[in-house]
Amino acid sequence: MNPFDLSGRKAVVSGANTGIGQAIAIALAQAGADIVAVGRTKPDETGAAVQAAGRQFHVVDADLGDPSRAGMVVQEALKHAGAVDILVNNAGIIRRAEALEFTVADWDAVMNVNLKSVFFLAQAAAREMLRAGRGGKIINIASMLSFQGGIRVASYTASKSGVAGITRLLANEWAGKGINVNAIAPGYVATNNTTALRNDETRNREILARIPAGRWAKPEEIAGAAVFLASRAADYVHGAVIPVDGGWLAR
Repeated sequence: MNPFDLSGRKAVVSGANTGIGQAIAIALAQAGADIVAVGRTKPDETGAAVQAAGRQFHVVDADLGDPSRAGMVVQEALKHAGAVDILVNNAGIIRRAEALEFTVADWDAVMNVNLKSVFFLAQAAAREMLRAGRGGKIINIASMLSFQGGIRVASYTASKSGVAGITRLLANEWAGKGINVNAIAPGYVATNNTTALRNDETRNREILARIPAGRWAKPEEIAGAAVFLASRAADYVHGAVIPVDGGWLAR
């Protein structure tokens, strides 16, 4: 049997309307999973690709800036799909400013989406996975800034460092319960979140000079790691933060 086959599995993916989340949702569908997309923006393009792969596609409209909605999101996913076997915590936002000028509003907005919602969605999903007795896979999207400090992105760095930490904590608590919790740390990927960096000629040049692969990643190049972590092939992988970075951390 193919250890990467996700047939019959139900995957909840946040921020699946574009970029990395869209690529992951499509790749999971191509591996056999039905998809529930969570977010504020209609993921019509994602839905078309998932359905083209022969899988079911559902949408849960939710503002992930409000972590108290996590339980509702999982319950809505259950109504649509009947189960939650895989959770991909991908939704994220970024705010850029010098640390001396960073505002409380920008701090809280990023932390609510990137860290608090990640934890409480994982909590809600794990409760359902345990209730159903099927175990499950939780995949968080970390960052190069889970390992490094960066500049001008104080709350983003704090949130992504936190994602790595809670990934390990949850793995410690839930590995023995049949739930795998891991993270992917994408390198520099051409998405909406990195438009400002790619448009900054100096920063873009500096970034490319450090990437051994010599280019920005495409979103779909992150998706293979998600299929692996969602599959039986990763049944003994717990608490890992897997870089997919074109060699950035190796330099």
